[in-house]
Amino acid sequence: MTLAPWNYPLLTAVNSVIPAVLAGNAVLLSHGPRAPLCSFQFEKAFEAAGYPGLVLPFHSDFETVQASMRQDIVDFVSFTGSVPTGRQVYETVGSKTFMDTTLELGGNDAGYVAADCDLKAAIDTMVDGSFFNAGQSCCGIERVFVDASVYDEFVSGARELISEYVLGNPMDSATSMGPMARPDAVAGLASLVADAREKGGKILIGGNATSDVNGLGRFFEPTLITECSSEMDVMQEETFGPILAVQKVDSVEEAIKGINDTHYGLTASIFTKDKSLAERMAGDLEVGTVFMNRADYLDPYLPWQGRKDTGKGLSLSQFGFQAFTNLKNLHFKLKTN
Repeated sequence: MTLAPWNYPLLTAVNSVIPAVLAGNAVLLSHGPRAPLCSFQFEKAFEAAGYPGLVLPFHSDFETVQASMRQDIVDFVSFTGSVPTGRQVYETVGSKTFMDTTLELGGNDAGYVAADCDLKAAIDTMVDGSFFNAGQSCCGIERVFVDASVYDEFVSGARELISEYVLGNPMDSATSMGPMARPDAVAGLASLVADAREKGGKILIGGNATSDVNGLGRFFEPTLITECSSEMDVMQEETFGPILAVQKVDSVEEAIKGINDTHYGLTASIFTKDKSLAERMAGDLEVGTVFMNRADYLDPYLPWQGRKDTGKGLSLSQFGFQAFTNLKNLHFKLKTN
């Protein structure tokens, strides 16, 4: 059974459905209420390819989904979504036969900008990694720890770049950033901004609910918060929106401590020209993927997994394929005399 999210309804489903089918399984596929028709498109695609019945879509409330998980026909559950719902999924499958799961949950991903980095590339990548898909990505950049020697220049460049964003219809080529999908998203983002401001953060740009140029839509301004600290909710919790929080650090060790100071552990991005520094930091970072000079990127050849509350199991690569198989030993004695 694959339970796919709304924010990347095709990509995340493909990462589970295709290896599961290649491993010899049929798949029950369900998308959330904000993308309910995607599952049926998968069914049509497999039927058109000559494989009817391999992907079976269903759309129901979560209680019915939970009941379906308990059925004997279900041997594995792949879920992508929030931490609270992931815990419910894990508890549900644990109530029957010890069935395995892949849980791809939340993130509060961070970047480190070293003194020796290509600063323009770091600014461009951090801003894009934060605001792509209006920040509604589990692996989007939410926190940046910047070496003190380049902090002011980074902040200035990021602010200038963010000021150029145009909010509007995502189907319009002139649009830089679209609206928030969830009805409660704007209020949650405003609360994070208010908490940061109360605890000493400076809102350099954005920070408010807004609409497009026609007065329509559920938008939140692309937001840059500086002088951040670990006490702020924006540094601890998943924002899932267009907020970039920046903290000044004086050492690599301080950056590592800051990046690890969250109950999530999906990815971390290191911007430096020193490969040995990136390798050393990678060994100490409590995340599933460490990038050097890039962010918010999936490579299908590499396993995708998280640490801590980001979940369990993995997808992509040969290891993701193996998750949909069971090992079996054949220990035969051919001669009995």
